[in-house]
Amino acid sequence: MAKSILDASAVLVYLRNEPGSEKVADYLIKGSLISAVNWCEVLTKLSDLGLNPENVESELQQAGILGQALEVVPFSQSDAVAAALLRPLSRTKGLSLGDRACLGLGIRHKLTVVTADRHWKDITVATTVDVLR
Repeated sequence: MAKSILDASAVLVYLRNEPGSEKVADYLIKGSLISAVNWCEVLTKLSDLGLNPENVESELQQAGILGQALEVVPFSQSDAVAAALLRPLSRTKGLSLGDRACLGLGIRHKLTVVTADRHWKDITVATTVDVLR
């Protein structure tokens, strides 16, 4: 059973071994979810860095991360409503659709949302947000 929701930025911190990666590893050990929207963000960023998204997925599956420690969940109709309800925050706090998808998933599952995005520090939502750095 998952214990947290990871934002794309948190997964990238882990994959790139940046400051905060140990904390993300702890969340992964306990089990985490990521929205398909945020997973797309991860793969897009890695593609921008010259990596093949299919190879990345295969390597992470073989390493026991993707599909075990990290489960990608579909972006559902209820997730779309939750993200839309968070729209007022995006106007004042600069949240993207991906940010709102992540937060909405956290609210729905009542789990801590983990991010490396500093601009989330002042966000108040109906779930706990752990800003890595």
